[in-house]
Amino acid sequence: MIRSYYKRILCMLIAVSYACVLSSCGNNVEHSITIAGSTSVQPYAEMLMEEFAHIRPDIAIDIQGGGSSAGITAVESGAADIGMSSRSLKEKESGLIPIEIALDGLAVIVHPKNPVSDLTAEQICDIYMAKITNWKDVGGNDAKIHIISREEGSGTRSAFEELLMEKKPVTPKAIVQNSNGTVRQLVCDDVNAIGFISLGLVEQLGTKPVKALAIDGVAASQENIENGSYKLYRPFLFVLKEEPQGATKEFIDYVLSEEGQKLLVDEGLILSLKKGNSK
Repeated sequence: MIRSYYKRILCMLIAVSYACVLSSCGNNVEHSITIAGSTSVQPYAEMLMEEFAHIRPDIAIDIQGGGSSAGITAVESGAADIGMSSRSLKEKESGLIPIEIALDGLAVIVHPKNPVSDLTAEQICDIYMAKITNWKDVGGNDAKIHIISREEGSGTRSAFEELLMEKKPVTPKAIVQNSNGTVRQLVCDDVNAIGFISLGLVEQLGTKPVKALAIDGVAASQENIENGSYKLYRPFLFVLKEEPQGATKEFIDYVLSEEGQKLLVDEGLILSLKKGNSK
C-alpha cells in the first residue's frame, strides 16, 4: 500500500530541496515540470517523481496539491504543465487532454471498533444527506453519526457524489477536510465517524487502522473492482492543455511504461480496465 504519510512528506521535502539545490547551482537542471492538483493523486505522483529522478536527474519536477479543480484551472491558465485529477473531466473542460494513469477505488471507512461492517449504497447516501443520523438505525451503537467529507472541488468528493449519491449533495452538516489523509485521521480518532478516502490509503504503514465497509455485501478491494462487482472507483488523470512534448512527455511516458504502471499497482492502484487485469 501507499507509503506512510510522514515518509511521503519526507521524500517530497528531500526531492524539493534537491531540486532547489540544483537550481541554485544552475548546472545540472536543464528542464522543469510543474504539476498541480488532486491531493489523492499527489502522493503517487511524488513516488513516481522520486523514481524518475534516478533516470533523469536533470529534470526538476515541482508537485503541488490544491485539489482536482485547482489543478485543471492551473493547466488551463498555463500555471502548470500537468494537472492531477481524481475525477473525469466536465463538459466545460472538454478542450483539455486527459491521460488516465490508473484507477483508484473509493472506500467508505469507519473506526475498527464500530460494529457496522456492511451498508447498502442507499444507507450511505442517506447518512451523507443526514437522513440517517444515528448508528443504531443501521445496526450499530446508539450514537450520533459524525459525517466526514472532502471539500467542494475535490475529485474524491465529486466521484463519491456521482458514483454513490447519484449527484445528490453532501449535507452541509458534514465536517469538511481538505485531504484524504485528514479524513482518515479523523476516522481513526473517532469511533462514531464515517468518511470516504482512496482505497489505496486504507492500509497505511505506520498509521492507526481504519475499516473499509462492504457496500451492498461487496468488499472494497482491488480484486472486486477488477471483476466488476465493486462499482465505487474513479480515474486518476494527468490533464494537459496540449499534446505533451519534451520533458513533460518523457515523464508521462515513464508513468505509462511497464515500470511506472507496476509501481502504481504495487502501491494499491488498479490498471485501467481497458488494459486488462493488473495481476
